[in-house]
Amino acid sequence: MAASESRTLANLLATRDDASLATLLSARGVSPRASWSDAFDAAEDLLDNSSIARALADLTADEVDALVAAGPDGAVPAGDARDELIVRALADDAGRPWRVVAEMVATGGGAGTATSASAPASEPLDDPRAEATGAAEAERAFAAVGSVADILHAALAAPLARIGAGTLGATDRRRLIETGAVTDASAAEDLVAIAERAGLLAPEDRSFLVTEAGLTWLGSSTLVRWSDVAQRLLAALPRGVQGGVRGGGGWRPVADWPRAYPFDATWPLRATSLAALLRRWALVDAAGAPAPWMRAAAVGGTVDLDILAGLLPPEVDRVYLQNDLTAIAPGSLAPHLDMRLRTMARRESRAQASTYRFTAETLADALTAGETASSLREFLLALSLTGLPQPLAYEIERTASRHGTLRVGPDSSGRTRVSSSDDALLRTIAVDQALRPLGLVADGADLVTRSSPDTAFWMIADARYPVVAVDADGGRRALDRHRLASSPAPAADPVAIYADLIARLRAADQGDADAAWLGRELEQSVRARATLIVTVRLPDGSERDFTIEATGLGGGRLRGLDRTVDVERTLPVSSIVRVRPA
Repeated sequence: MAASESRTLANLLATRDDASLATLLSARGVSPRASWSDAFDAAEDLLDNSSIARALADLTADEVDALVAAGPDGAVPAGDARDELIVRALADDAGRPWRVVAEMVATGGGAGTATSASAPASEPLDDPRAEATGAAEAERAFAAVGSVADILHAALAAPLARIGAGTLGATDRRRLIETGAVTDASAAEDLVAIAERAGLLAPEDRSFLVTEAGLTWLGSSTLVRWSDVAQRLLAALPRGVQGGVRGGGGWRPVADWPRAYPFDATWPLRATSLAALLRRWALVDAAGAPAPWMRAAAVGGTVDLDILAGLLPPEVDRVYLQNDLTAIAPGSLAPHLDMRLRTMARRESRAQASTYRFTAETLADALTAGETASSLREFLLALSLTGLPQPLAYEIERTASRHGTLRVGPDSSGRTRVSSSDDALLRTIAVDQALRPLGLVADGADLVTRSSPDTAFWMIADARYPVVAVDADGGRRALDRHRLASSPAPAADPVAIYADLIARLRAADQGDADAAWLGRELEQSVRARATLIVTVRLPDGSERDFTIEATGLGGGRLRGLDRTVDVERTLPVSSIVRVRPA
C-alpha cells in the first residue's frame, strides 16, 4: 500500500459526513469497536490486504468488471458501479481504484463476466407448451402455499426446533412429513427458509416461531398469500442478481447467478440454494425461466396475478358435514374458514378436497379457546352444505355440557383459584401427579395455587380436564396459547451504531492534518529504523535534504544517523517539510 494513497484516503474520510461515513463502515463490515484513533488508522485498515479481500467478496460481477476495465491507472466510468466502489472506499472520489485494489483484482484469477439484466425470452402465452408449463407451475404455487400454511399451523401448535446451523431440526422435519405438510425433507427445508425470508417465521432462541405477520398471512386468500411471499422474496434478492439498472426491479437470468459475486467462494452454493427457493415458490420453472405470470416482473415490470388466478383451483366456502364426524371440503377451502375449522377439527388429508375430523378432544380444545356450543353450531351450519348431522350435534352438546366444570381464575388475595360444583373432580385434580407442580391446596370448597391463572389453566387443560378460564368477576375469558415471535427490533441506524467510532475520528481531525500525518510517518520510520530523505526548512527559508536512519522521536525532535557524514543528527520536527524513503 502506497503511503500517499493511505494519506489521500484519510483526507477523503475526513470530508465525509456522518451518514456517508457510517454507510462506508457498514458496507465494509467494520466493527463499531474498532480501535482506530484517527482517520489515518481508518485509511490504513481499509487499504489493508485482508480488508480489501473481504470487500472484493461483496462486489458484484458488474463492479468487478468495472475495476478490471479501469486497470491500475484508469478510472471507472460514471455509473452505478463507480458509485458503489466510491461508497465502499475501493476507489477515490474520481473513480480511480486504489493500487492495492487494482493489484488484487488483477491477480484474483478472473473477475467474471458482466451479465445482462434481461430475462430469457419468454414463450408466447398461446403456445401449448407455455400453457402446460403455466399449469404445472400454478400447481406448484398452490402446493407451496398450502404447505407453508400447514407449517405455520404446526409451529403455532408447537414451535419448530432450530438447530445450531439455523435450519429445521430433524424431529420436526419428520413431523411435517408424517402429517403431510410437506412431501420430503428438501421441501421442508426450502419452505421453512421461504417462510423465514418472508417474515412469516422468525428464529428465537432454538426455535422457529410464527410472527404477527405470519398469523395475518394465514387468514389471507391463496392468491394474496402467494403474492405476499413472492414480493418479499424478490425484495430480498442480493443486489448481484437483481436487474442491471439499480432500482429498476427484475432479476438477471438464473443461469448467470453463480457468477454474480466473482470473489466470493461461498456464493455459488448460496446462489443454487436461492434459485431453488424461487423454483419452489413457482417464480421460475425448473429451467430457471420466469413462470408465465412473472415474465414482465423479471424485466422490471409487475407480476401478472390474473394469469396465476386463472390457473389456481377456485376456493370454496362450504363443506359437507358427514355422520361419521368428518367434514369434506369439495375444493380449496377459503383460508379464513380453514383456519377456524382447524380450531375445532383435525385435518386428516390435504388436497384440493380436504378432510377434517371432529373428536371430543378437538371440540373441547375449541371450547377451551373461547368457542361455545352455540358459536360452534352457528359456524358449522353456515359452513355446511348438508346441515348439522345429529351425531355431530350430539357430540357438541355432550362436550359442552361437561366443559367448564372446572373454573380457573384469580382471587382477591392474588392467588389462582380452581373451583367446581363437582367435589369429586376437585379431589381428583388435587392428587393428580401431572398437576403436582401447581402445588394445589384446599381452601374451603376450592383449590388454590400460587401459579398464575394462565399457567394453571393450561396445565389443567393439557391434562384433559373440562376447564374454562374466568376473570376476577367470574366472567369467562378466552385464552390463546399460541406463542408468537417477538416483534422485530427496528433496524438500527448505521450512524447510531458507529456514533462512538465516528466521534473519535472527528475529534482526532480537529488538529493539523499535515502535522499529524508527518508525525505518523516519522513514528513508523523510527519503529522500522528506516532510512529517510528528510527535507528541512532552514532559518533563512531555504530547504535542505538530509539522508538519515531514523532512530528516535521525542520532545518534538527526530534523531537519526546521517549516512552521508556518519554523524548523529537531531532535527526539529516543526522544521521538517516532508519525508520520503531513501
